[in-house]
Amino acid sequence: MIVDRIKAALDRDPAARGFWGVVEIVLSYAGFHALLLHDFAHFLHATCHVPLLPRLISQFSRFITGIEIHQNARIGRGVFIDHGMGVVIGETSEVGDGTTIFQGVTLGGTGKQSGKRHPTIGRNVVIGVGASILGGVTVGDNSYIGAGAVVLRDVPANATAVGVPARMVRMAGRRVIGATLDHTSLPDPVLERLEALQDELARAEEQIEMEASLPHVQLAVSAPHPQRGRELIERILSARHVAYGVHETDESLHVTALLCERDYAQIRQGILDDEELAVVSEGREDSVIGEEPDEPAADEEPQDGTRIVKAVVTVTGR
Repeated sequence: MIVDRIKAALDRDPAARGFWGVVEIVLSYAGFHALLLHDFAHFLHATCHVPLLPRLISQFSRFITGIEIHQNARIGRGVFIDHGMGVVIGETSEVGDGTTIFQGVTLGGTGKQSGKRHPTIGRNVVIGVGASILGGVTVGDNSYIGAGAVVLRDVPANATAVGVPARMVRMAGRRVIGATLDHTSLPDPVLERLEALQDELARAEEQIEMEASLPHVQLAVSAPHPQRGRELIERILSARHVAYGVHETDESLHVTALLCERDYAQIRQGILDDEELAVVSEGREDSVIGEEPDEPAADEEPQDGTRIVKAVVTVTGR
């Protein structure tokens, strides 16, 4: 067991190298000392059923290392506690082989319930700085718990969980065999969502500005009933394969579409030709933001009906 503890520290701590690295681990690594003292305390408690003494050993270990491991906790082979100050591992915790625990980690309970009230950690798990795993949850093999995460629910194998409360951000994450100190590369789901919302807002603003800069046409149409008018207008628009949006109120219907002037002219003619529809008024604006359209050059061809306009057709009942 001692060899396993030393080998785990050598494999996963880049500061420990060669023969002198082994000497450093044995003489100065608090995590190594805490695990050795726990192995002894756990043997006395679980195998020999010695009262009181295992608890005193646990408290002595806490005093000299800053790491508190309950004597009843089960710690697997090849577990490495890096630095370790402030690590707390509760009574019914189970830590699988090859797991790496950084400083400030808590494997704790959530109340005074009896039975299995502390976490079960799988094999080759990495638990980042300051993470808390609370209650009788299970963390699957090869998972990664990000720095500062608070885990309150089970984490599946090969997953990455970050945040408060922790959320899985990689469900088929890379296999974590050793430790990594690159906590800054973990995704932040809250920040990613905020950035996505900011991008959506920017796109919406660009769309609004673009539509505001277009020439506008307002066409007021009357129909026997707004709902009937909607059916007729949608039939005319669909015949031209025009995409449109509809906003409906109790008394009127507003149909909005971006289309070229040629299509608008044909849709307007279709409305005029329909016996149930009547054009009440028509208005035009170069731009709702007050910008004058660019004057065409003298040698430019005249408008051929391909200019894009924003058409708003308002349908009311008679």
